[in-house]
Amino acid sequence: MQVTGLSIYPFKSGRGIALPQARIDAMGLSGDRRMMLVDPDGQFITQREMPDLARLTALPAAAYLTLRLDDGHEMMVAPPQPDNRMDVTIWRSTVSAAMAHDSVNTKLSDWFGRPVKLAFIDGESRRAASAEWAGDGSPMGFADGYQILVTTSGSLRALNEDMERHGEGSVGMDRFRPNIVLDCDEPWAEDAWTGLEIGGIRFDFVKPCPRCIMTTQDQQTGSREGANPMPAMGRIRMSADRRVPGVLFGWNAVPRGEGLVRVGDAVTVLGSREAWAIKQR
Repeated sequence: MQVTGLSIYPFKSGRGIALPQARIDAMGLSGDRRMMLVDPDGQFITQREMPDLARLTALPAAAYLTLRLDDGHEMMVAPPQPDNRMDVTIWRSTVSAAMAHDSVNTKLSDWFGRPVKLAFIDGESRRAASAEWAGDGSPMGFADGYQILVTTSGSLRALNEDMERHGEGSVGMDRFRPNIVLDCDEPWAEDAWTGLEIGGIRFDFVKPCPRCIMTTQDQQTGSREGANPMPAMGRIRMSADRRVPGVLFGWNAVPRGEGLVRVGDAVTVLGSREAWAIKQR
């Protein structure tokens, strides 16, 4: 088994960037989900309520950030000033974030047709994954819940086979916005893994990932008119464990070391346990 895909999403809910290699630290893949849109009150915004975020590309560089919409809008954004801060809310977390200049926020508000602000995770920001699942002091950026999402080719194939049997088409892996994709042939094998080692780094599998409406959206256009994997996940991936309700695809992983991971790296399963319970229908 090996790594076949690595992706970061610098702008939360924006387009992913495929990488040949990625630096891993305690917060996950370097540069992943380090910025996000918030409303004027600091509440986070995602594709769930703003599908057009799928059309936004963020290209970080040393001196400037480039933001680009596929309708031709583009701007350069200077690094935020650390003393320009605001408390922002993402799920149950409140985070002190560095904020973009007002001129940037005005342009983004024009682009998306509603008042928004751009928030950044910086060296003064503090956010941790759930201690119940990840352990104490597990730092993270603006990802929904955990540092890294791992998916496998075998599980996507099994999902698409069910969709096709029901005349529902098929979807690509980008619908699930993973960070690390593995070429495991056995579908749902990851439900029984305790963790992986890649490039000498241990990744603990801490919690399966419940899926939402974003999996129904084309990750280039934001459209919800195409193939929809939710009915198939409802048939074959409904959690039977009340601790994580809903449909599941992929596993949240916490890195326990630092280093470099490359596409093509060998993957070692570190241990197994009873597979996560799935309702049988």
